[in-house]
Amino acid sequence: MNQQPGRFPSGPADKSAQQKSSQKFDQARVRRAFDRAADSYEQFAVLQNEVCKRLLEKLGIVKINPQFILDAGAGTGAAIPTLFKRYKKAQLVALDLSENMLNKSRQHGNFMRSHHLVCADIEKLPFADNVFDLVFSSLSLQWCNDLNAALLEAKRVLKPGGLYVFSTFGPDTLKELRSSWATVDNVNHVNQFIDMHDIGDALLFDGFAEPVMEAEVLTVTYESVNEIMHDLKAIGANVTAQRSRTGLGGKAVLQNLRQSYEQFRQNNLLPASYEIIYGHAWKPALAKAQKQQTKQQFVDFKP
Repeated sequence: MNQQPGRFPSGPADKSAQQKSSQKFDQARVRRAFDRAADSYEQFAVLQNEVCKRLLEKLGIVKINPQFILDAGAGTGAAIPTLFKRYKKAQLVALDLSENMLNKSRQHGNFMRSHHLVCADIEKLPFADNVFDLVFSSLSLQWCNDLNAALLEAKRVLKPGGLYVFSTFGPDTLKELRSSWATVDNVNHVNQFIDMHDIGDALLFDGFAEPVMEAEVLTVTYESVNEIMHDLKAIGANVTAQRSRTGLGGKAVLQNLRQSYEQFRQNNLLPASYEIIYGHAWKPALAKAQKQQTKQQFVDFKP
């Protein structure tokens, strides 16, 4: 796995952090894909586990002592051992859309200490307001149909002064695969991802304080396109917002894809790039929140 320096585009974002396209996921399909992938996920989720590890390292710099933690989009529970070790007295809730993935996360608990399991959507959290001191979410936001809904739900369940920390994919993710498919047909075989600055703007718009954003590009290399497609399927990440249809010409289409992808081969290997976005922000303490609300009321005043 190769790493490239962080990419920080200059200038303000020119679009809303609402999904920039009309792509909309069928959440039932997403759930089924991850349910099917639960048994093979940890074997093939090398990049996902590495991103989770790096997000935990970034979290370690922040001095907090949470009592209640939500791992939103916990998957098979890669973050749980570190969260348990670092915050020894905290209670932890692991939430995921896939019940099978959650069941796999049970391996990280024991009779001395275990986490609570909740199967739910991060856009519709089944918790009361002001419950958690920390919401941790690694590589889950990219599956949302409404980014702002997910951000607002995270803020809602955080206590005043609570911390939201997350990672997600940026627009350059799987750019080689996207480019190769574009030479084959006009179907969106690769999902679209939101720019780092748009996410930062959304955090501010949704009432978070002091957002910090950064990005890097990680590259995973393969010997063939078949291996890339296999890995995506093995971790449940082969669901696209637009259903692809290769029909009777499926084999020919895939052969054209393989030929197109060859333009990216270097040192006898094919790269698959992932733009990783990291961010954290705070839910304002009560006094600050009231001040922000007062300012917003003044700005929105109409004579």
